[in-house]
Amino acid sequence: MDLKLEVIVLPVSDTDRAKAFYEDLGWRLDLDTGPSDDFRGVHFTPPGSGCSIMFGEGMTAAAPGSVQGLYLIVSDIEAAQRELRERGIDVSDVFHDAGGVLFHGHEDGDVTHRLPGQERLAGRHPQGTSYSSFATFADPDGNGWVLQEITERFPGR
Repeated sequence: MDLKLEVIVLPVSDTDRAKAFYEDLGWRLDLDTGPSDDFRGVHFTPPGSGCSIMFGEGMTAAAPGSVQGLYLIVSDIEAAQRELRERGIDVSDVFHDAGGVLFHGHEDGDVTHRLPGQERLAGRHPQGTSYSSFATFADPDGNGWVLQEITERFPGR
């Protein structure tokens, strides 16, 4: 079976505000359609991604901001962080996870939720190991994104 993740639906409280945010990120607007007053779908694709996001009126019953841990893969975490800041996006400082390869926490206001034994350490991973350096940001509703630096993929990926 050939399966591909195509679209992730994000719950937002204000479609126009979310649209402006993702436009500011520099993502490609694929669709903005509203066949009725009760439904509007806005579809964006990050540069170079095979997966897109969609949000709008009538798209989901989930609470705005409830989607967390959406990973965006970058080849240079510091350059990606710098570009987001230049675009006016509030992105965290670069960090690495002392607990291993993957960051398992998510941002929730001023609180970071982690699995037991995790610690967030400042800066890129000291060895520059792929899958080990991160930065986070959120859209205006609090849907949480994680930038992850990957310079060399796991075998078979």
